[in-house]
Amino acid sequence: MEYREIYGKKPWLRFYPKGVPETIPIPEKSIPELFDEITKKYGNKTALVFYGRKISFKELEEQVNRFAHALEDLGVKKGDRIALYLLNSPQYVISYFGALKAGATVTPISPVYTSIEVKYQLEDSEARYMVCQDILYENVEKAKPNLKELIVTNIGEYLPPLKKFLGKSLIGKIWRKVDLPTPKIEETSGIHQFQNLIKRYSPKPPEILFNPKEDLAALPYTGGTTGSPKGAMLTHFNMIACSTQTQSFWPFLEEGKETILAFLPFYHIYGQVVVMLNGLIQGSTLLLFTTPDLEEILEAIETYKASMFFGVPTMYEYLKEYDKTDHVNWKRLKGIVCGADTLHESTVKDWERKTGTRILEGYGLTECSAVSHTNPFDRPKVGSFGLPLPNISAAVIGVEKDDFMPIGEIGELILHGPNIMQGYWKKPEETKNQMIEIEGKIWLRTGDLVKMDEEGYFHFYDRKKDLIKYKGYSVFAKEIEEVLYSHPKVKAAGVIGVPDPKVGQVIKAIVVLQAEARGKISEEEIIQYCEGKLAHYKVPKIVEFRGELPKTDVGKISRRELREETEGI
Repeated sequence: MEYREIYGKKPWLRFYPKGVPETIPIPEKSIPELFDEITKKYGNKTALVFYGRKISFKELEEQVNRFAHALEDLGVKKGDRIALYLLNSPQYVISYFGALKAGATVTPISPVYTSIEVKYQLEDSEARYMVCQDILYENVEKAKPNLKELIVTNIGEYLPPLKKFLGKSLIGKIWRKVDLPTPKIEETSGIHQFQNLIKRYSPKPPEILFNPKEDLAALPYTGGTTGSPKGAMLTHFNMIACSTQTQSFWPFLEEGKETILAFLPFYHIYGQVVVMLNGLIQGSTLLLFTTPDLEEILEAIETYKASMFFGVPTMYEYLKEYDKTDHVNWKRLKGIVCGADTLHESTVKDWERKTGTRILEGYGLTECSAVSHTNPFDRPKVGSFGLPLPNISAAVIGVEKDDFMPIGEIGELILHGPNIMQGYWKKPEETKNQMIEIEGKIWLRTGDLVKMDEEGYFHFYDRKKDLIKYKGYSVFAKEIEEVLYSHPKVKAAGVIGVPDPKVGQVIKAIVVLQAEARGKISEEEIIQYCEGKLAHYKVPKIVEFRGELPKTDVGKISRRELREETEGI
């Protein structure tokens, strides 16, 4: 049997949860259509809880429609790009769905971006409209964008009266460099206050005729594997497909009955699709947080009887050490999910010991609208990111050649399915490099090195760009990091290859020790620990201790920054 046929037979189907089919129908509808359908069914139900302020689906729909009407009057046409430079807030949800109802394409911008990064995304996406948090306005001014209209909003606008003072403290927890109080930005030509638009316009959105398979809903930007950030073109159909596929794999979730923690940032594809979009078009209540404050999150789980928890590995690292984590009855939740980065086995084991529950690890990327794999809730496998969702084909091909790899061998993950992007915005060459054709079928190269085991579960090893070459050996940073994380005194670790003319790359480990171990454990002790658990060529030759490691804006340890710092870039 050819290796290609092994993947074609989808061995993972044997371990799908009972009742989950190989393929499911995907609604050929726009996101606004599904949003309207759910708001009609659950109008009086709470859609958002924002620090105690409750917003019903009916109220949310009215505000979305008012905002869409305002955008139409400001000149927004079908296909225009609207940038959202916002924190998690009701304004984000209103702006997102309002922009889609106006026929526009949303391009989310990370709130931690600098003015240079903001300028690049605005220019590359050709966005001429923007909704901006007032405390981020200074970055927009510095970027000097070519905008037609700018809409400004304040975090306190939807806080309960007694909690409006939280507006400043919420921001201060993340943006310590922001000069509070928040600026007062006057309305002038081309600058509008969000609340004034909501009050001024009636809830009569424009009537847009959508083609779900062709019209772009979102243009999120990803760093990709090389070069400048790229906009992933996601249609309404792509995003609804991902939402439907994910929902089908969790049959225990009931429409209109779930309460979901929503602290993951909505500008990131994980928070945007899995939490915000999937949650709202299923009639769920979102417990909305601007910042991931552990105490507030844990209190909300108990107060509002949350049923789903979506996190990233660093969140679980913090929670497993946090003294108040035990105050929550985690066994009552239907699902505890992890994505966006590698979940170390030591974290999983520590979490299970502390809470008595399992974390369901999943996998996805911006180019596949958020998710392609997840562990089945009734048969999760530690160390694996799970099985491909319904309607998805997955395979492993060689790093050097596009040959299908046998079971158990490491290669690059490729994907095919209805949730895969249309390509990169205005980058045909990069699209061509990323989307390959094999026997008439278009596959997405993920840039991730994985293997599939005999049961069809997939296991992550590394990004192709993070593969370390030492004396001709291929060394996976993740494997070394797993060993380092198993050391009882290691809190965090990042492994990189340092260029060396004699051996190619020397392996370097950057380690954060637990507070009580600092100054008591030497670099040599860490190396000796690795020698007992790794082949000789995988053992780090250099160990550096630090107080913290650089992270991306979703909490991943940034190996790119570690490399740049080491190489003196």
